[in-house]
Amino acid sequence: MASSAVLLLLIFLLPGSLSAADPSHPSLVIAILARNAAHALPYTLGALERLDYPKESISVWCATDHNEDQTSDVLQSWVEAVQSFYHSVEWTAQETPWWYPQETSPKHWPDERYEHVMKLRQEALKYARDSKADYILFTDADNVLTNHQTIQLLMAENKTLVAPMLDSQTGFSNFWCGITPQGFYRRTPDYFPTKNRQRTGCFPVPMVHSTFLLDLRKEESHKLAFYPPHVNYTWTFDDIIVFAFSCLASGVQGYICNHHRYGFVNIPAPPHQEIEDDKLNFVHLMLEAMVEGYQFVSSRYVSPLPKYPDKMGFDEVFLINLVRRPERRERMLRSLYEQEISCRVMDAVDGSALNSSDIKRMGVNLLLGFYDPFSGRTLTKGEVGCFLSHYKIWQEIVDKQLKVSLVFEDDVRFESFFKRKMIRLLGEVRRAQLDWDLIYIGRKQVTTDPEKKVENVQNLVVAEYSYWTLCYMISLQGAQKLLNAEPLSKMLPVDEFLPIMADTHPNEEYKSYFMNRNLRMFSVQPLLVFPTHYTGEPNWQSDTETSTLWDDDNIRTDWSGSQKTMKDSRGDIHRVMQSASRDEL
Repeated sequence: MASSAVLLLLIFLLPGSLSAADPSHPSLVIAILARNAAHALPYTLGALERLDYPKESISVWCATDHNEDQTSDVLQSWVEAVQSFYHSVEWTAQETPWWYPQETSPKHWPDERYEHVMKLRQEALKYARDSKADYILFTDADNVLTNHQTIQLLMAENKTLVAPMLDSQTGFSNFWCGITPQGFYRRTPDYFPTKNRQRTGCFPVPMVHSTFLLDLRKEESHKLAFYPPHVNYTWTFDDIIVFAFSCLASGVQGYICNHHRYGFVNIPAPPHQEIEDDKLNFVHLMLEAMVEGYQFVSSRYVSPLPKYPDKMGFDEVFLINLVRRPERRERMLRSLYEQEISCRVMDAVDGSALNSSDIKRMGVNLLLGFYDPFSGRTLTKGEVGCFLSHYKIWQEIVDKQLKVSLVFEDDVRFESFFKRKMIRLLGEVRRAQLDWDLIYIGRKQVTTDPEKKVENVQNLVVAEYSYWTLCYMISLQGAQKLLNAEPLSKMLPVDEFLPIMADTHPNEEYKSYFMNRNLRMFSVQPLLVFPTHYTGEPNWQSDTETSTLWDDDNIRTDWSGSQKTMKDSRGDIHRVMQSASRDEL
């Protein structure tokens, strides 16, 4: 299944109600399938509320069963709140049992569960046909249509079966470009160029699922069915594959359209995972959408489940943000809140607001002989502000005797299950009694040298020469070591200073200015955070690279010639595309 779906919500036009509807809008049925989807429903329903389609032409029927969460409560509250806006609203709920007899977990899909979903989809299709609706739109409860024009855009394609391509937090989407003679997913050279919008348009494909529109006015759609399977069906007993075969047998060609941004689809959790993993996957989908500039907006009538943020076992979690970058602050605060992580915002030192005299009065002086290794320029005011911002945090750690802290910058995108992995990492570090000062959570590894693995701590290595201070753990002794080095009077960029203090920097001259280079520095591997954007990408900003020289306001600097903010030549593992097949995810 493309979604853990057993809730059926139908939005349809009743026979005879066209007189009350806008005749310029074809009659529509929207069918939503979900199960244990209370975490996603407020956003899915909110997106439906905001679709630019006349509500007075719509009636709503909901059915839900086999839930272990608050799906029924969320739906009931929503139905009671919106019923006056629609032609009519009806719903039923089966509270027990919570499982199918052959089911081993809420994520397990025995044949009886597939069959039940097929019957529900067929019931939705029959209701639309009986109602003489012009269209039916199927969409799963963890699909969020952020484009309010989705219905009109799909109808304008004039296809019998058409799907809006939905984005996800991986290479997964709601279509296949290839299918084997046995009905399984087949890799093709067209999938990722389509998924990544390297080619755009509306393309014929053998499989669409999760969210798609059927034009019921077209004669070729009349033989389509979800259940029972076609008499010649021999493929895997799976609802979306059964429907793909029905399309093939009926001569209905499916299309995927990607020339607009329509919305987002959550990746299906494997059978061994729990309902909580579906929730965390959906949170990660929200975070990825925010990086791309899209907000999931909750329903006006039902609220998301409450959050209980904490510090994950750290004494403090710091977030560095420039006051003049409120959009970054807002995104990071919501990203952390959605992951139930509490933080303290530290206003960054704005280097661009400092003149050269201010900088020198603060005791800041350039490390003699420092030049950027790529562009050849000296320190920028942005780099001065960045260094001072981190320095303030190190001072507070020492002043308040904070044993272990986590520091974020405000241009971070998160790996999935970030909080769970951080809690595990901190626990393992403590149990191993590791002597550590700083642990990179995100970085750019400069060298290609293999790094030594740390015993008794999973996914941790001894860090070699690295750039970036996106996110790191720092101990009290680590902060003290950094302050003891008295770096303000011999300043260079903070991400050059840290490897000097760990004695991994290749420049012996720079290192000679710092005597006690004994910072014990490690890194998670694979990384848990990445930059939101890289040099040259849309919406890329750098307040350190794009600045002026530290002692000359007349000399502007930018990223030209610098590789610090470019994507790692080894590739950003966060964006390594995973398989489009559900079986391989």
